[in-house]
Amino acid sequence: MERQAGRIILLWGWRRALVAFLAGALAVLAQAPYDFFAVCFVSFPLLVWLLDGATGEASDGFLRRLRPAFAVGWWFGFGYFLAGLWWVGSALLVEADSFAWALPFAVVGIPLALAFFYGFAAVVARLLWSNDIGRIAALAFGFALAEWLRGFLFTGFPWNAVGYAAMPVPLLMQSVSVTGMVGMNALAVFVFALPALLAARQHLRLGAALLVVLVAAHAGFGYIRLAAPEKPAAHSLDVRIVQPAVDLTEKWDASVRDRIFATMMGLSAKAPEPGHDRPQLILWPETSVPFLFTERPDALPAIGEMLGDGQMLVAGVVREEGGSAARSRYYNSVVAIDDRGEIVDAVDKVHLVPFGEYLPFADLLGRFGLEQLVAGPMTFAAGNERHPITLPGGIRALPFICYEVIFSDLVAVDATSAELIVNVTNDAWFGDTPGPYQHFRQAQIRAVENGVPLLRAANNGISAVVDPRGRIVDALAIDARGAIDVRVPISNQAIVSSSQRRINGMLIMFLLALAACILNVRQRLRAN
Repeated sequence: MERQAGRIILLWGWRRALVAFLAGALAVLAQAPYDFFAVCFVSFPLLVWLLDGATGEASDGFLRRLRPAFAVGWWFGFGYFLAGLWWVGSALLVEADSFAWALPFAVVGIPLALAFFYGFAAVVARLLWSNDIGRIAALAFGFALAEWLRGFLFTGFPWNAVGYAAMPVPLLMQSVSVTGMVGMNALAVFVFALPALLAARQHLRLGAALLVVLVAAHAGFGYIRLAAPEKPAAHSLDVRIVQPAVDLTEKWDASVRDRIFATMMGLSAKAPEPGHDRPQLILWPETSVPFLFTERPDALPAIGEMLGDGQMLVAGVVREEGGSAARSRYYNSVVAIDDRGEIVDAVDKVHLVPFGEYLPFADLLGRFGLEQLVAGPMTFAAGNERHPITLPGGIRALPFICYEVIFSDLVAVDATSAELIVNVTNDAWFGDTPGPYQHFRQAQIRAVENGVPLLRAANNGISAVVDPRGRIVDALAIDARGAIDVRVPISNQAIVSSSQRRINGMLIMFLLALAACILNVRQRLRAN
């Protein structure tokens, strides 16, 4: 192992960049749908050894000495995000005649930009670097800090955070309910990078002990939590989730809107599945109503006639405000419709997708002929706030539209705010690629973090009901058209509050930084 590590440390130029790129690309196999987390025990030790050799000349200035470390981290990140996000280009091929030109900008440009976060992580780690286990702590701190920043800088895009690699199954998901994603990102990188100690043998026994203890604690806590009896449900909710699998080339085609609406109504009105009661709640996906209610005044009465007494429909719609086409504002929304066909509540999407739902710097970019790429025939405005929707039985559900659910801090649900997470989405843009599976996994983790059930309706997979411990109760696969009926017990099983999870995660990150600093200083004192 020492010989192989030595060869990697001594790599230079394009060879070093290539190995970093391949190590990052390889790490994507730990994410959904592959879930081969063992590959990270190769990728991250490679990254450690590459950073061991990423030193500048002593005569160089401070920033120039950090450039080799930044380059290693950047190439690792470029490989990771290119291999993990290539499927984004599928959305541009739905209307290829209009948007195929943007394919290289999306497929390559997004990874190019996101790679800067991992370049930053490598620089932070290198500043605290040492020749022993301290460098493992430094790398974990650097990545945890970068992933935290990735969650909100430039509107945020924490997709495929490293911590998800350590949570492929419910047994290994439970720790996030205590550590939050910040702590999970830090601990995952720390554990994945520990095999790098096999090369130098320094702190090898300590590293092996920490590896065994942390992995055993991670899996053991999951086993105990899954085996523990669940809290008695205060009440339950009979739910029907509809997945229409609408072809996106027809989504906004006026000639087929009646057929799409009829499909939604038919799936919603069918008799309950054997062994199930009539649903109290029917859930439709994001922008599932193929027209504006203001354009079709007959639609709401038809929905009211379809719903039985006490039933409610929660549907993703495009909501219009304003009296004229020139002044109208459009919102990507969730509305609650009662059995009288009246909209009793609405929640607008707060966190919009740049270039998908709105065009940043629209006036400037519009001069160059740029427009939003995929979301629909209109530009959306962001909602002001999110609030729970009251469902039948007085149950409070907090709705999140599409990729809003990937933001851990945004999906901060506790007993005082809501008892249920609702996620509506339209992952049909990405077909049967890794994208919908990655999106679903992140939604699944939100249920575990917050200790409440998740109801998820997608236009074309993956629609599902997830219990508070991350177990899939029932689901519809990609390309399936139909509906599932599920009785959902409503109980809050959160271990700690969302604010305490945030504190715990930051504390883990701080302790790793402290350990790295102490070992770095000790090494400098010895050298002097």
